[in-house]
This record gives sequence, C-alpha cells and structure tokens, in this order.
Amino acid sequence: MGILGWIVLGLIAGAIAKLILPGRQGGGWIMTLILGVVGALLGGWLGSMIFGVGLEDFWSLQTWIVAIVGAIIVLLVWGLVTKNRGRTSA
Repeated sequence: MGILGWIVLGLIAGAIAKLILPGRQGGGWIMTLILGVVGALLGGWLGSMIFGVGLEDFWSLQTWIVAIVGAIIVLLVWGLVTKNRGRTSA
C-alpha cells in the first residue's frame, strides 16, 4: 500500500475511532485525523509484531481492524496526556 493509501486509511480510521471513542481528547477533528494516521501506523506495526498481520491491502478487513484499534489506542493515550493540560495546579 502506498503512502497515499496509508494517509487515507489513517484519516478514515481516526474518524471511526472518534465515533467509537467519543469525548474530549483535545485538539478537535483535525488533530483526531492526524492521530488516526499515527494510530494506523501503530496498529500496523503492532499487528505485524504480535499477530503477523500488517497493513498490506487497503480493502482487507484485517487492515481496517488493526488501523482502527491503533487509532483508538493513540486517541486514548492522547486523551490521557491532554486531560489536565487546561487545568492549573493550585
């Protein structure tokens, strides 16, 4: 899969992950989509390391599952990192 395919897959996976994981992760939709691309890469890497499943074919169900799971993981981590960013300690 080419770089354009990775980007499109990541953008869509980020949007799906945001629908699955609603809430205030911070950064809005643009950041969510960027995190989706990062999550798709993370999901592909983890999938290939753990299960031998990577991001080879754009239309493969396993590709979409690992990309969405990776995007959810990245969104969860991003939400934890940015959770207290707006608050100040007294």
